[in-house]
Order: sequence, then structure tokens, then C-alpha cells
Amino acid sequence: MKRILAICFVFICAQQIGAQGIFTKERLLNRENHDKQRFRWGYYLGFNSLDFKIDYTADRINTLADGVTPTSPDTQDIVTNKALGFNVGLIGNLRINDYLDLRTEPGVIFNTRELFFPNLGPQNSDQIREVQTTAVHIPLLLKLSTKRLNNFKPFVVGGVSASINLSSNEKNPDDNSSGQFRTATNFYSYELGFGIDFFLPYFKFTPSIRGVFSTTDEIIQDEDPNSNYTKQIDKLSTRGVFINFTFQ
Repeated sequence: MKRILAICFVFICAQQIGAQGIFTKERLLNRENHDKQRFRWGYYLGFNSLDFKIDYTADRINTLADGVTPTSPDTQDIVTNKALGFNVGLIGNLRINDYLDLRTEPGVIFNTRELFFPNLGPQNSDQIREVQTTAVHIPLLLKLSTKRLNNFKPFVVGGVSASINLSSNEKNPDDNSSGQFRTATNFYSYELGFGIDFFLPYFKFTPSIRGVFSTTDEIIQDEDPNSNYTKQIDKLSTRGVFINFTFQ
């Protein structure tokens, strides 16, 4: 009986010691005061997938309304062939309170899209135009977080951004007649996303996903008003998804 009581006593003590080691505040929270700093800095790496939202001209829409079949080569939609791109940049964060932060994430976006024009005959070299993006991207964002839950904290983020596409060809005198598809150098967007902060022993790691929606018309019309590449496009705007991995 004494042995059984001794074993129970040791077992209860071990439970108490283990509970103190696991559940005390000092042992549980990594980088406890990290988010209480007024200013924080970091960097991010990530991937992107960019698309175009295409609005067609009234003439094309009226042509379809007059009974022309949408499967005709002259009226088929332009298709964006997407590819995976790369993001890299820095982070500057200003703490407003326990739940709200103001941040900027200046960086660079690399991506290459292809526009496929089905109305230009069977030759692939004529039907496809490559659109390169090497853009300096500067967003201003509000980050709204939940209360910290042990070592992670979910959040939503939203804001506006300005981008400068260094590969736009806007000033290039050559247009689609010479194989060059041109877009606007500057475009402006709004952004919405979400993510989770993970507090690790030596740094904070944050995976996030964000949608980017340009409000700018990025099409540069060809000199020829009857160009088969641009005459049917009324507005061309970037749409994209960013997946970023942040280290602070």
C-alpha cells in the first residue's frame, strides 16, 4: 500500500512540474514583446500569378448583340496565359495599437504573361504577344489582427498600392505591327488578403495570401486605329494573387 501511495505521489508531482513547464506564460510565449515595439522591420519572399481583366469596346459588344456568334474567330475572347512569378521586398511596420498596424512593403515583382488573340489566324507567332512585368511595387496597408493565441495570431490586411512597370514598353515607338505589345508604365491597385503570424523562438514567420486588383487602364493603343490587337480592347487591368513568406 505504501508503495502504491508513493508511486501516486511521484506521479502527481511529475504532473505538476510538467504542467508548470508547459503551461506557464514564461515558457509558452515566444518573442512575447515583439509586437509591442513601435516600429518593426523585416523582409519577404514569395510567388505571384498575374492575369488581365479585359473590357471590350462598345463596337465589339454591339457586334455580338447583332447576332454574330461568339465562337467566330473575330469575336472570341482574348485569353491570358498565366505563369508563376516571383516577389521580393522589405517591410516597415508602425504599431497603432494591439490590433491595428500600418505598414508598407516596397518590393519588386517579376512575371511574364502571354496574351492569345484567336482572331489573328493560325500562326502562333501572330496570335501570341508576351507581356513582361518587372515592377517596383509600393503598397500602403492596414493590418487588422486578432488577439494573440499562444504563438500565432491571424490577421486580415487591405490597402492601396502604386506600381512602376519597368518592362512596359510604353515609350517604345514600335507597336504590335513590330511584335511589341505595350502597356502603361504606372498603375494603381487595391489589395485584400489574410495570413497568420507564427512566433518562433528567434523570429516571427508569416505566410499570407493577397489579391491585387488594378484600377488603371493599362492598354496602350496601337498607332493603327484598326489594329487587330488593340482596337477591340476598351480597358486592360492587372489582376493577381500574391503568396508571401515574411520574416521579422
